[in-house]
Amino acid sequence: MRTTLRRALALVVPAALVLGAVGPVAAADPGVTLVGQGSIPGNGLDKSGLTGNLCQASSPTTCVPAAIFGGFGSDIDYSGFDGVYVAAPDRGPFDGLTDKPYIDRLDYLHISLDLAGDPASNIATTLLDTRLMHDTDGDPLVGAAGAFDDRFDPEGIRVSSTGTLFVSDEYGPYIVEMDRQGNVLRRIAVPADFAIANPSADPTAELTGNTSGRQANRGMEGLAISPDGTTLFGIMQNALLQDNALTPGTVDRVSVYTRILRIDLATGATEEYVYPLVAASRGQGVSEILAINDDELLVLERDNRSRLQTPPQDPTRKQIWKIDLTGATDVSDVTLPATGALPTGVQAVSKAPFINLLDPVYGLFDTVPEKLEGLTWGPDLPDGRHLLYVVSDNDLTPTLPTRIFAFAVDDEQAAVQASTHNGPLFSPGQLKKLLAGR
Repeated sequence: MRTTLRRALALVVPAALVLGAVGPVAAADPGVTLVGQGSIPGNGLDKSGLTGNLCQASSPTTCVPAAIFGGFGSDIDYSGFDGVYVAAPDRGPFDGLTDKPYIDRLDYLHISLDLAGDPASNIATTLLDTRLMHDTDGDPLVGAAGAFDDRFDPEGIRVSSTGTLFVSDEYGPYIVEMDRQGNVLRRIAVPADFAIANPSADPTAELTGNTSGRQANRGMEGLAISPDGTTLFGIMQNALLQDNALTPGTVDRVSVYTRILRIDLATGATEEYVYPLVAASRGQGVSEILAINDDELLVLERDNRSRLQTPPQDPTRKQIWKIDLTGATDVSDVTLPATGALPTGVQAVSKAPFINLLDPVYGLFDTVPEKLEGLTWGPDLPDGRHLLYVVSDNDLTPTLPTRIFAFAVDDEQAAVQASTHNGPLFSPGQLKKLLAGR
């Protein structure tokens, strides 16, 4: 059975392109073309070798395999070579509330786009390897919400110029550098006011028991790295508590101002910039950030709605923005308002629409997943256009596939600077064997 499921990972399940009868009416995004889609079944197994099941803590009969393959759309990055990508599923099934801890892991994938194939099903994905994460003491990093010593919720991943991996976490928030096997090499310092004083396995308790730091389950949702590998950009999903994030006395999110943290990897120096969200209601927030060059980046905003939900809910925001940090103010020592004008002298990052996945031209309104969370560049296309993959997070749900969307981007819309990588993650011979299932 396991072999059958693993073979299924290489299959591409067609995804229907249905023009939604309801949705925002907008012009097609200039210089951007949807060129492919793919779908990976949610009931496959990874290559961790783990056995047994993980069950929902509150429902012992609701279980999934410990080696379930999925969730990799939470964060994914291109290695720079041979169509090989690395991803890190987030805290596991059932929101981290499992009977046994979910062990965090890295998934190595091969993703290919067949431009000559049916654009509704022309992306093929093969799982190459799975490697479990460990801290500096050799203990497993786990997604369990109550495992405070080793709990880790991966939400952003980027390949460094030397082949190590930078991974951001929501629980802390933290940023760590790992080797390719998943072993933590070091922790990158994050300003203290991003963290909460009283962590809890109960998100409501975190919201009511803290006055500063990240909101519960709204930490460092995305991570970017500059093309030359010298700078990290971490973005918070929503506003910090001290930035008037909530309606006083409630857990209602109201602030539309979140923060981008810029880190110089050589010196550890940091700066913080204001990123203005369109809205904070309906679960809206930032899901990912991806560098174009040193100052321009892409930011993905989404709501928590999809027509694939039960009951169906019309999505209102699945949008990628192009932002520019040029001229943005360092607000490390500034408290932000919930809405309205920023403090005198404070300039937010500039932002402009880049891709609206709900635009009728794409025909995705009826089928777009709730959680679009992964952005990565791929190898440039034969005609010189840049390849952008947008990937969904299926929350390790066996009945929910992971979806991948491929966009071709003209250089005039995003002059992508080539990233520095020192070599492939797999040798040609090793990759050939892995693709052949050996």
